[in-house]
Order: sequence, then C-alpha cells, then structure tokens
Amino acid sequence: MQGGTTGAPAPAPDATEEPGTAEEPRSADEAADVADAAAEGQAADAAGPAEDDTEDEAEGGAEVGAEGGAAGDGEAAGGAEGEAAGGAEVSAEGEAAGGAEAAAGDQAVDAAEPAGAAEVGAEGAAAAAAALSDAQAELAAQRELRARIEARKAEKGGPVAAGAKLSGTAADLLAAVRAVEGGAASGSTLYEAPEPAPRRPAPEAAPAVTVRPPAPVRAPAPAPGTTAAVREVLAKGGAPEALAGQVAATLGEGAAAALLDDPWQLLAVPGVRPEQADGFARALLGPACGPDDPRRTVALTVWILDRAALQGHTALEIQAVRAGLAGHAVPDPESAVEEAVAAGAVLVFQEESPEPEAYAEDDEAPEESAPEEPASPVLLGLDRYAMAEESLADALARLARTVTAAEWDGTELERAAGAHGLVLHTGGEASRAEPVALAAAARARGLRTLVAIHADDGRRALGAAGEDAVTVAALLSGRAGPGRDEEGALALDLLVVLDAPQLDVESAAMLVESLPDGCRLVLSGDPGVLGAPGAGQVFTDVLAARVCPRIASRLPDPGPLGELVSGIGAGELHQVEAPGKEIVIVPVRDAGEAVHRTVQLVADSVPRAIGVPSEQTQVVTVGHGGSAGTRALNTALKQRLNPGPGRFGGYDVGDRVAYAPAPGRTVTGTVLSADAEGLRLRCGDEAVLVPRERVESELRHGWALTAHQAAGTRWPAVVVVLPGDAAGGLSRPWVYTAFGRAERHLSVVHGVDQALPRAVAEGVAPERTTRLRPLLETLLAVPEE
Repeated sequence: MQGGTTGAPAPAPDATEEPGTAEEPRSADEAADVADAAAEGQAADAAGPAEDDTEDEAEGGAEVGAEGGAAGDGEAAGGAEGEAAGGAEVSAEGEAAGGAEAAAGDQAVDAAEPAGAAEVGAEGAAAAAAALSDAQAELAAQRELRARIEARKAEKGGPVAAGAKLSGTAADLLAAVRAVEGGAASGSTLYEAPEPAPRRPAPEAAPAVTVRPPAPVRAPAPAPGTTAAVREVLAKGGAPEALAGQVAATLGEGAAAALLDDPWQLLAVPGVRPEQADGFARALLGPACGPDDPRRTVALTVWILDRAALQGHTALEIQAVRAGLAGHAVPDPESAVEEAVAAGAVLVFQEESPEPEAYAEDDEAPEESAPEEPASPVLLGLDRYAMAEESLADALARLARTVTAAEWDGTELERAAGAHGLVLHTGGEASRAEPVALAAAARARGLRTLVAIHADDGRRALGAAGEDAVTVAALLSGRAGPGRDEEGALALDLLVVLDAPQLDVESAAMLVESLPDGCRLVLSGDPGVLGAPGAGQVFTDVLAARVCPRIASRLPDPGPLGELVSGIGAGELHQVEAPGKEIVIVPVRDAGEAVHRTVQLVADSVPRAIGVPSEQTQVVTVGHGGSAGTRALNTALKQRLNPGPGRFGGYDVGDRVAYAPAPGRTVTGTVLSADAEGLRLRCGDEAVLVPRERVESELRHGWALTAHQAAGTRWPAVVVVLPGDAAGGLSRPWVYTAFGRAERHLSVVHGVDQALPRAVAEGVAPERTTRLRPLLETLLAVPEE
C-alpha cells in the first residue's frame, strides 16, 4: 500500500480494549495502584487457557473500565517494544502503484488538492439539569437487572456458609459435580432453578401475560453512613479510603460488616486484584488466614469468572477455572470449585449429548459402533449471565412464536420481516440503508416502528433517517423511544437494531424482554467487526443457531475504502487504486516516529490536503499502554491541538474526551466547562454532566481510541496507528473494524511489516464461551435449509 494505493506490505476482544490485555498495576503494595486498578476495571488475568493476553481479546475488558486513572503502563499486546524488522518498508508493488513513494505518504497527503474543509457539527443544546445522565440511567438499568437476579437467588433457598461442613442438599450437589465430570450425570441437574414458566401458546391462542421490567429509575446513592463505615474498615485494612464509594455501591448497606466478616469481598469492586485483596485480608484477619481460606477461594472463583466476562465469556470450562485458581496459589483448586458451587456463588452447566439410537433385540447390531462423540464440557458461570442468556433466549423465542405472519411486498428483507417475528440481516456499512428502508416501509403500513443504533454518532451516517433513531442505551433508560405501557412493554410493532454485534447479553436481554408479544425484531450488523465489549456474543450466537431467516445484503461498500475493507473481510489485503488519496500509507521505524507522524497527520496534513478538520479526524490504535498507545497519543495530540495545564481534573475546556457512562459503552465528546458539580461535556447533540467524583473513573482523553471504543461509529477521516510493538494484538476483526471506521479518508501509520497481511489472512479473534446458541436451538426448531 502506498500513497493512493493499498497493498500488502513487503515481504489484535473497550476504557477500552476487547476483553483482554489489561494493564497490571506496577505494585500491588501501593495504595494508589489499588485505586487506579479499581478505576480501570479492565485487566485480564491468567484465568487458565480460556484467557488470552492479546490486545484484540483485551479491548472489551478495558472498555468496561474506560476510566481515566493509569493502572500502569501495560505493554500493548504483542509484547516487545521497538520497531519490527523492515517495519518502515512497504511492498515494491505498493511503491510502484500510484506513482509516489510510500515513504513520502505524508507529503503526498499534503500535496493533494484540498477537497474543501468539512464544517464542524453545530454545538448541541444543553440538556435540562434534572435529566438523568447516561451513567445514572445505565446504572439504574443494571441495578434493576441485578435485583431480579437476587430475587431469583432467594428462591433457591439459603446458601451454605463458606467453609462449613456440608450435608444434605449441599453434599448432594458436590457429589453431582463429580458425577458430571465423570460422565455419570448431566450438568443440568446441578442448576437448581425454579420450575420454568409454561411456554406461551401459539399465536392463535390467547398468550399468557408477560411480566416485563419497568422503566429504570434513578439509582440511589449509598447512604453517607454506609460510606463512612466502609471508609473506616478500608483504613483499618490499609486500603485506599477513596474506594469507599465504590465498595458501598457494590456491596450495599451492610458493606462494612461484610468486609469485616469476609475481606475478600473487596474483589467484587471492579479493578481490585487478588494480591491487593490478600493484603487487605491479612491486615484485618492477621496470620490466621491462608491461601486455602474458603472465603478466599470462593471470591477468587467468582473473580475469575468476572474477568472472563470482561473478555466476552458468559461461562468458562471448569478446567480453565481450576487453572486460574492454581495460578493464584490455591492449594486444592478442585475443592475450591466445589466450595463455590455449594455456596451458590457459581452455577454448573453441561449441554446434554444426544442419546445413541436404540435398536430392537432381533435387529442385527451394527458391525462397528460409531466412535463416541466427546462429552460436552462442564461449564461454570455466574447467575447474572446465566439468567440473562436464558431470559434472552426465552424472549427471542416468544417473539418468533407470537407474531402474526403477513405478506409484505418489497425487498427480500421486507418480505422476511412481514412473515417472521425475528429476522437477522448482515452486511457492511452501505447495507445499513436496507433495514432503515424497511423501517420506513413499516411506518407507511401503519406500524409503530423504531430504529435503534449503538452510538449517537451513528445518526449522521444514516442521513435524514437518523433523526428518528435512538441509541439502545437511551431506549433502555427511558430517555428516548416510545415509552412503556403498564406492563413495562415498549409501544412498538417493529424494532430494527443496527450495529447488533455490539449488543452484550445483558443489554440484549433487557431490550428484547421489553418488546410486547407480536412485535417484530430485526437485528442488523456486520459479523466481521469486533464483538460486543461486554459479556456474550448475541448476534454471532443467533446467526449460528439458524433459528430464523438470515438475509445477507448484496449491497457493496463503495469506493476505494469499501473495496479495501471488503477484501480484509475476505482475508485478503488488496492493492486498491485511490486516486483521490482516500488511502495513504505512512511507514515508520519506531513508536516515537509513529506518534510524531500521527500528530502531523491529524493537526496539519489531513485538514489541509483532504479538507477534513482535526475535530472530525479520529485516531485508532491497538491498546492504551505502550509508547504509541492511546495514553501516549492523547498526550501528544493534546499538546498540539489543545494545550493547557489540565485545570479540571486533568482536562481543559475544548479537550476531546472518551466518556464511559456505563461498563462496556464509550461515547466521544468535548469538554464545555467545569463547575463545582463536575465537568460538562457535549456528546453529539446532548449536554452531559460528569460529577467530579466520577471524572477520574469515567473519562479519558479521546483524540485516540482503541478499535473497540470506536466500533459502531464512523468519522470522515481516520488515522490507524500500527507501531511495531502492536503486531501481536492484530487480528482480522481488529483490522476490519479499525479500517472500516473511515468514511472519506484513511491514513495508516505502518510499522508492523508483515504482521498486517498475516493478521488479515490468518488472525482470527479468540472465540467466546457462551450458552445462548444451544438454548435457542432447544427452544426453536431449526428451519429447513
């Protein structure tokens, strides 16, 4: 690739990286690092073979944090720093095509005729001060879901106290775990859930009343007395008192007593690591506590599964959990897992294998028995994700069964949506026009229709049709959308969800449960992009289950950028003619040069030569740490584009920021002002207040983002930075997502040599362990192909 030509150069799952390469605190003994780690909420740990340290896997977990404090300068996935051999070179073919040398790529951009400066979007009007912030609405939705989870737990009976001698049901449960592993029983016998509600009748019969969640309300803040009591306990154990608010919010009203009784409950606070919780426990309990303390092993088991959720898993194989426990000096990982199961902290699952085909006694037995298929692995999971996946599967099945089929004229997608309650639509950026057209046609038929998108910036790409679109987060919080009836159902006949691969399982469950019987649901998205930053892979699982129509768009993405990205999706890094400088490659020798070139492109070359101002140019890189990660790039870009002392918690008016109102979701904005209440931002057309106590945890500078943060949004110009130490974090979905964020112009600051074409050809993102697909296959018959 060179100048205006893209080619393979000469011979990485978000705040935030995909669930994975998190950055470790420099010292577990430093109180500041505990606070930073809690704010970061991202690092992936060695939870066994199921976890991977690539940046591609790490982005979702870091994105869950998206929080401003530095938890150490963790290396970008890929490991070694410095330049890759030959990293400054491009292929001979790429150098020939376009007639300009790749080394002069930046100058080629400068020399191109300006295409006319694009105007910066107008300032959005400030929202009313009383309106719920994104953070409050998201937290309220999560609290509502967790309350339902706790209610479900209460129905199972009281848990066995950790470390107590087991008998009765608990003893039977432990025996059942061993039986499952030995193949003598099914894991489903271990999941003591209440009896499932009767299945809904067919559409012609009167459907049963559906109980749906009400619109979320404002989440109450911890009582001052609770926070003060927690602060005293933290001080007694040598932990930062700044964690008091998070601990009180996580553990509830009895947080102080809970910590005194079980100090390892500190691990429930996002970002706190086992070695930090161990030190806290030793300070409170003295030498009596050891690595095999049942309270410790139960908390560690839950922590490992929580970390796996940051990587996108809703469950883990039991062997992976045991390996993770062994890595944290648990003497008997097998007993530790059994203890966690008996305490009700984790659940056990195993998909039942099909029974072998029986034959009568007088039939001739088969000459050779077919080889036995390996038994399904035993999985461990947390109640919150188990409930979300089961609720989502039930809700999707309900929509598929209760819709009244109708014959709609029009496109293939319109016909499928008329006849079915659940339809999947796949395609690239250009194909987004098809589900939007479906929504317009449905409105013309008199149906109550809504289009939901992942990010506010997605409206601009939809043109006039985007004015009526709402974000999934705003719809769930009640800040936008049609409102809910007395049962909590959204007043809709058709919901079209764009960017569906960005749906995590909990958000998807809340969304689909809120749809009334008979409502149609169309999930649309590009299966080639990086997955959701949260737990689950809803779009991928529903596609794989083959339980509903799947309409593949034939509409290609236009222009050189569309040709390049389409080739990457097919595993090929094509040479693409780009006469209008739509694609420019800028080779670099090391990370320092990568940072310098990136600043030059954003501040000068792209605005002057391409006509896209700096405000509409986004930098995308592999990770947060390293010498060319988001931290280093944002520092350099701020110094050039908006220098200042960082008067307001490290930020100045005019700073570009990445705001994480809830785990797993990042929006970009600009600092408008600051006052005693906190920082005021403009995010799209909305004014947002970030309380001063949450500035450190929810804000980062946002001139540079990771690919997971950028997923679901596009910009007129994008600069993708690939320093040599990022090679190990590249994968085909990462490259596909990063390169696909550009609408008019893409600059690639290239220092990874052959790692780029190799990642495109071979780099498949790690699979996530989930249960949604088999649940759907059980509930819905597989249609004939």
